[in-house]
Amino acid sequence: MATVYQPIVDTARGAVVGYEALARFPGYTEKNPEVWFSAARERGKAAELEAAALRTALKARAALPANCFLTLNVSPELLSSEEIRRVWREEGALGGLIVELTEQTPIDSYLELEPDLNQLRAAGALIAVDDAGAGYAGLRHLLALRPSMIKIDRALIQDVDRDEAKRALIGMLGAFASRVDAWILAEGVERVEELDALVSLGVPLVQGYYLARPAPPWAGIDLDVAHRLASARPVTHKTVIRDVVEPATAATTVTQAAEAFAANPALDAVVLLGERLRPVAVLGAGASALGVVSPGMRVNLDTPLSQALARSMTRPQSQRFDPLLVTDNAGRFAGIARMERMVIALAGATDQPTDEPTDEPAD
Repeated sequence: MATVYQPIVDTARGAVVGYEALARFPGYTEKNPEVWFSAARERGKAAELEAAALRTALKARAALPANCFLTLNVSPELLSSEEIRRVWREEGALGGLIVELTEQTPIDSYLELEPDLNQLRAAGALIAVDDAGAGYAGLRHLLALRPSMIKIDRALIQDVDRDEAKRALIGMLGAFASRVDAWILAEGVERVEELDALVSLGVPLVQGYYLARPAPPWAGIDLDVAHRLASARPVTHKTVIRDVVEPATAATTVTQAAEAFAANPALDAVVLLGERLRPVAVLGAGASALGVVSPGMRVNLDTPLSQALARSMTRPQSQRFDPLLVTDNAGRFAGIARMERMVIALAGATDQPTDEPTDEPAD
């Protein structure tokens, strides 16, 4: 058995602030760790295998970079086993460690976990909930365990840049985490667009193949990615098109657009470009197949959201809720702005508290 470590990155600074320890089984035909741990559970050897994985991961702890934490995966039902308890006793002080409760099996009794969780916290460890938003890790799970870190499942992160419902749910988890003094960590980030969406939502910690793959200790992240994060615009109230613009696949002919749809069944829009990279229309899969092109409405990156929405409502009813074509100051294509994102962003900006007096009594 061996251990690799995947970096966890602070989106505000573009710096590695932690690592997740992941078990590997080199030298064997079967490489998937889940197969090994599943087989151990079936044979009644789960505690022995997880204890061995923990000891292997902790061998490099002494060399952990300064100001970085190390996360370790543990099955909740094994916390009370003597094999796992022995690992913590051997380690002594647990400061800088985060124990992730994985979702391999349901938690039958939160009350039974409390003694071991309290001992871990007393020794300096923090508790994390893995794969929040998937399986049975619901609100009851979070409320009962009161974790210091909530890891958002890859299923919620995938295509978050194109799914307003996912962004709303991640925003809710972030609000919950801030109220209970916890962090949220988005795992499984595989595309730059996903990363940009998470940064815009104010997610503080991210992890995934786009940032860095699991590796021997202690890998960093690509300098271009670090620079992208460090230079990202701070999260502010969204008031102009620039704040909600997102990338989109582009083509110079309807035929190219049809080919793009054929190559990617998940694609929902292709922007048709004319001369000098100026956008002409937003095509749907059906429209491109029929060769139908309806001119799209163009807005500048710095067009106020309220103005863009007002203009959108003047379009024919069949086109009223189509994405807007966004251009830079030279008229070149810069992305698209979806109506739902514009409405939600504008609503969020108008909901912010003001300094005007109210009739409500002070707390």
